[in-house]
Amino acid sequence: MRTDDDQWTITESVGVTALGVASSRAMETRRPDGLVEDPHAAAFLDAVRDEIDLPTEVDPRADPTDPASGLMSTYVGVRSRWFDEHLLDAARDGIDQVVILASGLDTRAQRLEWPAGTTVFEIDQADVVDFKDRVLTETEGSPEPAEGVRRIALRVDLRHDWPAALRDAGFDPGRPSAWLAEGLLPYLPAQAEIDLFDRIVELSAAGSRIAVEHLADAVDRLSDDELVATSSQRFGVDVRDLIMTDDRPDPRARLRDQGWKVEEQTAQEAGAGYGRPLEGPTAEAFASSVFFEARRP
Repeated sequence: MRTDDDQWTITESVGVTALGVASSRAMETRRPDGLVEDPHAAAFLDAVRDEIDLPTEVDPRADPTDPASGLMSTYVGVRSRWFDEHLLDAARDGIDQVVILASGLDTRAQRLEWPAGTTVFEIDQADVVDFKDRVLTETEGSPEPAEGVRRIALRVDLRHDWPAALRDAGFDPGRPSAWLAEGLLPYLPAQAEIDLFDRIVELSAAGSRIAVEHLADAVDRLSDDELVATSSQRFGVDVRDLIMTDDRPDPRARLRDQGWKVEEQTAQEAGAGYGRPLEGPTAEAFASSVFFEARRP
């Protein structure tokens, strides 16, 4: 069970969810109609194969005993594409500081075509960052992105004083920044989520943006979904036990109250727009999640 200051490696607790997302991205990469291309995702799964065996090539929708995994693969593809596009739009508009919160096994620093001069800050627990860097070094020779792009990985828990670490690493709160909170909020206690957004606002100059995956009432649905429990058994952990369901304010409303301009789209709308509608037995739960971008004038 979760505690307020729990820690994990990549093969336990919340760390395992990063492997699940990497599995979905690996399968999406191999689809002829894939929405995301992540050439690094499969290597992370191969590195833990002796402990957790997750698919990288076989589409799990062909497995009738695991229908939720098939939907998750599509959902992750839609989600990844939506946030990829919004981060790159911010960078092309001249924002050269990008902060990926709870970066997990995300490889946007390496796989996206950032404008020269972009710095990508990644924040996650030390064991997770160390695992990612080790695998990328073993498979690619280095975890560094393309020439002209800087990646700065910060080994710090988001429930701790990460703003100080970010500033110390060269982040300039006086210049516009782009933030990403994807696959994060359901795993934070309510107060930690409130503090997270307060700190982002404090660090964000005029012209900054934040892109957020907000599950809203999907959290309650997923935490009660037996199909999710069945699907997560292959992880060796019940994902429902990792989700924090304590009441918290809607981040969209709080950002609007502080003057940010919010635009949003449901996951179902995003999937339909990409020609990949969310379908299957748990589609209703995932489809109710919201992707939004907030901009500070």
